[in-house]
Amino acid sequence: MYKSTRTNPEIVNFEHALLEGLASDGGLYVPLQIPQLPADWQEATSFAELGFKVLRNWLHQEISDEDLKEICDDAFNFEVPVVALPENSITGKDTYILELIHGQTLSFKDFGGRTMARLMGHFLKKSDKKLTILVATSGDTGSAVADGFSGQDNIEVVLLYPKGMVSSVQEWQLITQRKGVKAFAVEGTFDDCQRMVKEAFLAPELAHLPLSSANSINIGRLLPQSLYYLWAYKSLNLTEEVVFCTPSGNLGNVTGGIFAREGGLPVHQFVVGHNANNFYPKYLQDGTIDYQATIPTLSNAMDVGVPSNFERLKSLFTLTELQDRFKGYSVTDEETLEAMKQVYDETGYVACPHTAVGFKAVQAYRAQTGNAMPTIILSTAHPAKFPDVVAQALQQEAPVAESLERLKDLPTNVKSIAPTLEALASELI
Repeated sequence: MYKSTRTNPEIVNFEHALLEGLASDGGLYVPLQIPQLPADWQEATSFAELGFKVLRNWLHQEISDEDLKEICDDAFNFEVPVVALPENSITGKDTYILELIHGQTLSFKDFGGRTMARLMGHFLKKSDKKLTILVATSGDTGSAVADGFSGQDNIEVVLLYPKGMVSSVQEWQLITQRKGVKAFAVEGTFDDCQRMVKEAFLAPELAHLPLSSANSINIGRLLPQSLYYLWAYKSLNLTEEVVFCTPSGNLGNVTGGIFAREGGLPVHQFVVGHNANNFYPKYLQDGTIDYQATIPTLSNAMDVGVPSNFERLKSLFTLTELQDRFKGYSVTDEETLEAMKQVYDETGYVACPHTAVGFKAVQAYRAQTGNAMPTIILSTAHPAKFPDVVAQALQQEAPVAESLERLKDLPTNVKSIAPTLEALASELI
């Protein structure tokens, strides 16, 4: 069961939280209780089986085992490798890369996007309702949602992305014409996109529309994202505590990790690597809440000045508890490029700029704490999605991804709009 992070005392089930997206008071849904991991979760022989075992503990009262197994088998149909990174001057020894980049749109957002689409489709099929999914994206969420939801019965997707603030490859993925998907280039920042989505949910003039979300403001995105933390630990046959490093923007990815930890995964700490948009690392230092305007960086999918999931984390934990669970670090563009080059020169590993932020955060964490525990860095996007940044860092072309190359020949569909609720509302109506 779930409740709002704000004042509404209403308790709702997962179906309600999933399909509504936001609570009626504008808050985000959080679980009343995080279920403990099943005793046999490490016996799973595939990611889909692990997903079924773990998600069953969350969803068994609302989804049958047969339906949930079918959802997991269909959603998690790609590889999730864990790569040992050779010792190097940035991350040191005993570091591993959890590659979340082998899904249909080559980013970690495929896990949540594909699972949400199938969960929503399951519930909508029962009620024969229709939904319009509003999605604000700083780069990768939108394409994962568009791909995951496209063609789903009773669902239409509306994507909002900041015009000129995503990579050229990310934009191809966003504006490729898909059944049931509309893309809008917002003449503003990601925070404008996110604000417009939240305002739309509360706007009286849109109350007649069946709106929901697929951003990490939706609890349905976070449950699947808890799974790969478990998969990495199991894949390495670990028995002791481990450190995870999560490149972070809207804090949804690491909130999924917190669900895994509170369910029983032996995580010593989460290292959150942010770029110049460093609200959360500053908050962890002294509890100061000081939102700033979004700063464009090379790791653009993390360009978030006001991270939505901070509200979730703050509602679930005290400042002291957050400081115990997290260490936060801010990484500059120059340091990002440096990490990409050094790790490549010393190990041959090609990382996207977001993963490189994780490299530098691990370096800072180990220097500050002296902690040499096994450390798993989440690789959040394929380097092929950032050819310009890879070329700048490595002085060579980025690796090619066949799925991205195919996009160049497909038709596109996009419209520019002002960064206002009025502009979005007129399109929705």
